Amino acid sequence: MLMGSWHMSAQTSTDGALIRISTDETDLIYKQAPNGRLYQAYLGPALLHESDLKHLSAFAKGGSDGSAGKKGWEIYMTSGAEDFFEPALGITHADGNMSTILTYVSSEQKAIDSNATETIIRLKDDQYPLQVVMHYVAYKKENVIKTWTEITHQEKKPIRLHRYASSIIYFERPAYYLTEFNGDWAKEMNMTTQQLQYGKKILDTKLGTRAAMHVYPFFELGLGQPAEEHQGEVVLGTIGWTGNFRFTFEVDNVGNLRVISGINPYASHYELEAGKTFTTPEFIFTRSEEGKGKASRNLHQWARNYQLYDGKGDRLTLLNNWENTYFNFDQEKLSTLMTEAKSLGVNLFLLDDGWFGNEFPRNDDHAGLGDWQVMKSKLPDGIPYLVKEAKKAGVKFGIWIEPEMVNPKSNLAQKHPDWIIRLPNRETYYYRNQLVLDLANPEVQDFVFGVVDNLLMENPEIAFFKWDCNSPITNIYSPYLKDKQEQLYVDYVRGFYNVLDRIRAKYPAVPMMLCSGGGGRCDYGALKYFTEFWASDNTDPVERLFIQWGFSQFFPSKAICAHVTSWNKNTSVKFRVDVAMMCKMGFDIGLKDLNADELTFCQEAVATYHRLKPIILNGDFYRLVSPYDTEHMAVMHVGDNQKKAILYAYDIHPRFAESTYAVQLQGLDPEKMYKIEEINLMPDTESKAVINGQTYSGDYLMKVGVRVFSARQTTSHIFEITALD
Repeated sequence: MLMGSWHMSAQTSTDGALIRISTDETDLIYKQAPNGRLYQAYLGPALLHESDLKHLSAFAKGGSDGSAGKKGWEIYMTSGAEDFFEPALGITHADGNMSTILTYVSSEQKAIDSNATETIIRLKDDQYPLQVVMHYVAYKKENVIKTWTEITHQEKKPIRLHRYASSIIYFERPAYYLTEFNGDWAKEMNMTTQQLQYGKKILDTKLGTRAAMHVYPFFELGLGQPAEEHQGEVVLGTIGWTGNFRFTFEVDNVGNLRVISGINPYASHYELEAGKTFTTPEFIFTRSEEGKGKASRNLHQWARNYQLYDGKGDRLTLLNNWENTYFNFDQEKLSTLMTEAKSLGVNLFLLDDGWFGNEFPRNDDHAGLGDWQVMKSKLPDGIPYLVKEAKKAGVKFGIWIEPEMVNPKSNLAQKHPDWIIRLPNRETYYYRNQLVLDLANPEVQDFVFGVVDNLLMENPEIAFFKWDCNSPITNIYSPYLKDKQEQLYVDYVRGFYNVLDRIRAKYPAVPMMLCSGGGGRCDYGALKYFTEFWASDNTDPVERLFIQWGFSQFFPSKAICAHVTSWNKNTSVKFRVDVAMMCKMGFDIGLKDLNADELTFCQEAVATYHRLKPIILNGDFYRLVSPYDTEHMAVMHVGDNQKKAILYAYDIHPRFAESTYAVQLQGLDPEKMYKIEEINLMPDTESKAVINGQTYSGDYLMKVGVRVFSARQTTSHIFEITALD
């Protein structure tokens, strides 16, 4: 990185310091008031004239009695003083006082690189030796701001944190519309929108590990109108935390909105010792005046450039054995599947669950978790044999692990009951016949790191890990934390990150898939370490269209794993492949179940996918027609310099004799001429699309559009669009 020197960023105004945090399209401005405190003065489109900044007020508009504006829009609203609404920070000091008032100390900025600038703002309490440092990183081209907070003190005894948000931002608009995401196993990422009214709306989770099982760690906010795809002012926000999170949306008595984001403080009051620093997760947001499509592309580009592990790198296609064999396999059967992987044309064979445990063999999900020794009855020659067989077949080898979990039927559970999160005096509740290991304990962190380390020390050619996490935290008691049980939810996640830091320090080149009973983990905290995530165990292609549409709001295509399976055999293999092809594609299907034409189609589709991977994985993504609004879906990827694009069109369950409309494309160069060719056709099949082989200007394609839908159930078309020289 190009490191810039520190310099003071706050300008001087008649009221005091003025701090400007800017991207190419957004300004976030704070201003110091005469009382010494710092307030949000502006958050919106980038201002063109610096001379206008002097007109910004440090105080938000209050009600007729002054209640909402008495403190104004404070940068990090505290509790215990005069504010009437939800705080971002709540502290019980060592002397029992529950009030905190933060005054401005200083601010400074540095260039992280030519595109990203970090602003650091220092605040302090006016009565206690308490310091709060707020960090903001602004990414100019991506129009993304990332912020987090550090809390330290020098009081004589520990203080108690009962609120410790990452961020608080404010809006003043006529109306606010929140789009939230919810779901459960196999029905992830349902989208619903509602108007926010007076009072609080809270999105949170209390599940500890599978934190996104019911509520997802992101939101869309339409300002003035519901968030729409192609127009309107929209804010997309997310929290980088692989644990309990909370978003609080509070509309006050005069119609202003505050959005508070961070760790969920539920059962998590945190004792902070003098001299120690409590660092919050990152809150990441972007805003767009061209709808949520533009906001999504902001986040996609930012993730590839800065946050997603190996965000600019390639991704491996794979064949997974799970839905082909489940727990019923041996090394000969796996060797055969490796040969199938090679014939299919994918890069990697992935061995899933069921390869470990001897005294308690992993032949179903009731036993073996925690005993990460190769099952001799299935794999007498061990993992080295499988790695050698994969190499002989001409593919890489990957393996499934779930190192944070333990079955009660395991040697680990018998040897180390003190390593398990479990109540000492109540009946134990088992979710999926397993329990969670106590990652707050450094010994457990060493063990979990050792699961990966031991495999790679013995088998350095392992090329991929699928890291699963199937249980939320239940029976909430840490033997390690003893009288500090309320720190478990926080310290667990920090322990998880400690393990991942060690793995990445020693094994930086190994791709890892983030999985959690489907899409139960999908946050930008974990994705600093993982190259991709498993979106759902539901691979029914119709359901996947909705799931992938939802996840595309926040994540680039290269981060979303989509596999071709046998779910919903009423759909064609072509339809299933075409749905998976819009993301990071893999297969979880027995090739012997395919007829000759289907196998040939899959082989040709894999070759096409590899050819087009640079556009699919790194191109700009446009959502054109929503499955929520119609019985169809259309999306497209556009590559660098607008020279090539890929259009995906899916007919889901159209009505009889339904009228279909032309789809207007996006992201093309209006001056260029483009030839359209349908790809991913079944063998000995010619395209019947009227646009196949035709040439259009980018202007025509974006303004008039093309007809790509039909009235046929679960059919699909993929078109390659190429600019003519």
